[in-house]
Amino acid sequence: MKERLQQLQQEALEKIAQASDLKALNDVRVAYLGKKGPITEVLRGMGALSPEERPIMGALANEVRAAIQSALEEKQAKLEQEEIEKKLASEAIDVTLPGRPVRLGNHHPLTRVIEEIEDLFIGMGYTIAEGPEVEKDYYNFEALNLPKGHPARDMQDSFYITEEILLRTHTSPVQARTMEKHQGRGPVKIICPGKVYRRDNDDATHSHQFTQIEGLVVDENIRMSDLKGTLQAFAKKMFGEDREIRFRPSFFPFTEPSVEVDVSCFNCGGHGCNVCKGTGWIEILGAGMVHPNVLEMAGFDSKKYTGFAFGMGPERIAMLKYGIDDIRHFYQNDLRFLQQFNRA
Repeated sequence: MKERLQQLQQEALEKIAQASDLKALNDVRVAYLGKKGPITEVLRGMGALSPEERPIMGALANEVRAAIQSALEEKQAKLEQEEIEKKLASEAIDVTLPGRPVRLGNHHPLTRVIEEIEDLFIGMGYTIAEGPEVEKDYYNFEALNLPKGHPARDMQDSFYITEEILLRTHTSPVQARTMEKHQGRGPVKIICPGKVYRRDNDDATHSHQFTQIEGLVVDENIRMSDLKGTLQAFAKKMFGEDREIRFRPSFFPFTEPSVEVDVSCFNCGGHGCNVCKGTGWIEILGAGMVHPNVLEMAGFDSKKYTGFAFGMGPERIAMLKYGIDDIRHFYQNDLRFLQQFNRA
């Protein structure tokens, strides 16, 4: 029995040394130390031994088991370390290689102009007001002195959803909603940037969807001179300190008097060129004093309060500022166009 145990130990140690992976090593463990293994079979024959031999054989069997178990654990640790090293070698990263460049985006030219205008007016004490793009007919027209059947409604060919709901045609409804919230108490000093929608054929200067920024000031003793000073500061900021503005009489149902506002041509300095069509002036926005009817419908006393309003298209401002000749460039997502405006 002693010789058999020693033989089994030698065989097991040889097979452990030959095991090339963890599966083969586990097979050796089961074969020699399992319940049906040869060592267990040998121990079952200890009943035939004399009482003096049994403890000697028992101690030897334990030594054999311990030797095999120790060899198995040592080999297992070695194989596991080899697997880790192989994995590390296969997943090695050459840190000296150049990294993949990350393509950074930049502000859309239209976004840049809108933010520049917002920053200018915020610096002048205005706050930004927003409203729904799906609007009620009342706020889009009636609260702005455009009752049903008014001929000026034809100037804004609208996308109606129902008879009383439409996509807003300008951001002026935000002005009406804001004045209504003030419940007849001033001051009100806001700008209203946002998307607007009109049924129009898309071409180089028109789009069915575009953006507007409108401004509104309502308080006591607001005059046309306040409007002119505000727009003069705007023109100098956007187009250069040498710019001048002029007012031309116009008509808008929600302002009285109403004006079209021109800025002296930044390309030729007012001498006449192809940008200003030889006039020396470029139209940039419409404005005027808030109509008393609009004030009254919003709950303001038109004998106590006056105000001015103005509206501009950021697309037109951006086209003039950057020399862009087609409004459709803003919406076509052409990287060749957008990359021209990368920040330095």
